[in-house]
Amino acid sequence: MGLSLQDIEQLFADKGGEQYTGEPVTQLEHALQSAMLAENEGASDALVTAALLHDLGHLLHDLGATPTLQGVDDVHQYRALPFLRGLFGDEVLEPIKLHVNAKRYLCATRADYFAALSDDSRRSLALQGGVFSPSQAEAFIRQPGAEAAVRLRIWDDLAKAEGLATPGLAHFMERARRCALAP
Repeated sequence: MGLSLQDIEQLFADKGGEQYTGEPVTQLEHALQSAMLAENEGASDALVTAALLHDLGHLLHDLGATPTLQGVDDVHQYRALPFLRGLFGDEVLEPIKLHVNAKRYLCATRADYFAALSDDSRRSLALQGGVFSPSQAEAFIRQPGAEAAVRLRIWDDLAKAEGLATPGLAHFMERARRCALAP
């Protein structure tokens, strides 16, 4: 069962106020900050939409507070894809699908990246397979959508600023409408 744009707005209305695990922002604040960072860098409508929706999988299930403390990888990067397929094309879906592996890639290719991760992000990294080996990193970055996923991951990491003013959800949903597949 796919989601409509209206369903996405309702999901953020219903669950967007939940705390983003281990961070001083809500799920909605994190999504809006990610999308704003993408927009500020001149990203396409599709990549801004991917930034907005990259953690939608967290809102589609309830595993309680801080699943990583329970040793659970919530595989949120895959959970939203069946709900978004049919609404958006690969330009939106691939960066969402690959944003977790982009963290593994960045840890392998940027010496200072791991040290900057939050405690929860480090816990989830271990559950998600850990840092890529050099050959895994090389294979990852050759995939379609991988470079966009790396950009998204960097915005994701920065989108945790308490009290940061952003445009509202309606602003970014308009960008999502522009890149949605025709019904």
